[in-house]
Amino acid sequence: MTLVEHIKELRRRLIISLIALAVGTVLGVIWFEHSVFGLPTLGYLLREPYCRLPDEVRADFSADGSCRLLATGPFEMFGLRFKVGGLAGLVFASPVWLSQLWLFITPGLHKNERRSTAIFVTVAVVLFVLGALLAYWVISFGLEFLLTFASESSTTALNGKLYFSFLIGLLLIFGVSFEVPLIIGMLNIIGVVTYEQLKDKRRIIIFFIFCFAAPITPGQEPMSMVSLAIALTLLVEMSIQFCRFNDRRRDRQRPEWADLDDDEASPLYSPGADPQSSGPVRGSGPVASSGPLNTPPERPAPRQRFDSHDSSGFDDVL
Repeated sequence: MTLVEHIKELRRRLIISLIALAVGTVLGVIWFEHSVFGLPTLGYLLREPYCRLPDEVRADFSADGSCRLLATGPFEMFGLRFKVGGLAGLVFASPVWLSQLWLFITPGLHKNERRSTAIFVTVAVVLFVLGALLAYWVISFGLEFLLTFASESSTTALNGKLYFSFLIGLLLIFGVSFEVPLIIGMLNIIGVVTYEQLKDKRRIIIFFIFCFAAPITPGQEPMSMVSLAIALTLLVEMSIQFCRFNDRRRDRQRPEWADLDDDEASPLYSPGADPQSSGPVRGSGPVASSGPLNTPPERPAPRQRFDSHDSSGFDDVL
């Protein structure tokens, strides 16, 4: 394909991805306030960590006593609904735009590169989802710690903008942080880092993980920081063990002469054999000659009878 054809293909796949994103955003906006297929609304799922808090630490502004967030601006909830719906639409449309990205990259890859890329994308999506689920579970403990810290002297009234910003930020931070072990594994596959390098620096890596989790979590409350640090430590340890397995497999498949210098000769015997352990070489003996194989014996030429009265026979004998 020419450069112009590549650009046209890229434009076509971007248009398909944007259409899928727009459709997913509309579905997310509808799901924010309306139940779909019997599922709870998206707004209820996002409010659930806040609504599980004790009633005495939440301000109640509704007439029926239901759990609601506070809106302080005329367009706050309108913009918030489209913001949350857009993020939900990005998740809904992910199969489409990921497939379009895959179809655009695949023609330029070899067979083994396609397989590696497919595994990489699948593991990345799974790790991001696991990180987001862990963040959703941690939010309840984090809010309870933050909002009950001074519950005797104050009552918390969270507005929708601050609460959803805190929630979405925590989901994204946990999801992206869970990609760190995958990056370590990919660096080991391409040969940038080895197991020996990571093994000697394991304590330093764990220390930096806790230092990273302290400022990156919104609110900086201990439950979120400790949960993120412990989860990352376990995942990084799994990636280190993967590096150990991959290095051993690579060493088994790598020949001994590949580690020699350019001006160094490789040994003439196998690595597991000892050239001094073998006995003396026996002398060579004569080789018996063999006749031709599958060749019929030659028949003797027929004798000619000599006649004294026949001069032609005498001439033949002469």
